[in-house]
Amino acid sequence: MAAAEARQHRVVMVSDFFYPNFGGVENHIYQLSQCLIHQGHKVVVVTHAYGDCLGVRHLTNGLKVYYLPRLPFYQQSSFPSLLGWARLLRAICLRERATMLHGHQAFSTLALEACIHASSLGLKVVFTDHSLFGFADAGSILLNKVLKAVLGADVHGVICVSHTSRENTVLRACLPPAAVAVIPNAVDTSQFTPDMSPGAVAWPRDAEAEEVVLVVLCRLVYRKGIDLLSLVLPAVCERHPNVRVLVGGDGPKRQLLEKVGIKFARLACTAR
Repeated sequence: MAAAEARQHRVVMVSDFFYPNFGGVENHIYQLSQCLIHQGHKVVVVTHAYGDCLGVRHLTNGLKVYYLPRLPFYQQSSFPSLLGWARLLRAICLRERATMLHGHQAFSTLALEACIHASSLGLKVVFTDHSLFGFADAGSILLNKVLKAVLGADVHGVICVSHTSRENTVLRACLPPAAVAVIPNAVDTSQFTPDMSPGAVAWPRDAEAEEVVLVVLCRLVYRKGIDLLSLVLPAVCERHPNVRVLVGGDGPKRQLLEKVGIKFARLACTAR
């Protein structure tokens, strides 16, 4: 029993991005937490408040979430405070008897600040980067400088979700490639099984005459390739008059697709 307890970790997941907001990072943190809990580890999540979602909440399998009174100012990233919430993080780590802190996403102010504070508290620190960033614009340059300072001094392990992301993070943070691990994001194929009944999946007999419906389901943001989609769909509609496009999702790029839909009545944004 003592050996089993010694192997158990108490992990504090920290990010500005978590439920009730929805996206890849949010789902990643939730699913990873559930897997760690299933293996016998203790996991808590620390994020900023979302409207009335404030204080301590409990999710599936006893996953505890701390929604802190932090003010988001850009795309759900909270306003920087550096030392402003160090005492609160320390209290959470002591209460939960944390042994490890795991920060998520490079432009999460909460995660980067937590990595700095956790190192001073003597915790092991792991950081997962989820997105690709550039090198030329002012915002990317500033973020890369911060990332280099945090990952180079206060983090014991770095994880990326793809090999391309790993190369990007290595260049941005000036890290040795051997210090960055890759745990690829993946789709659980057991949750997405096709309908194999006869005629369920069939190409139209006359592809030039019968209606073909293209369905796009995703968050309408730059990282999902919506700018490219807005250029491709008009060409498809002009070349194939029997094609109809349905777009389901929401995000800052929704208006861009709606402008395309004004020109081509066969393109419709149907869901939010």
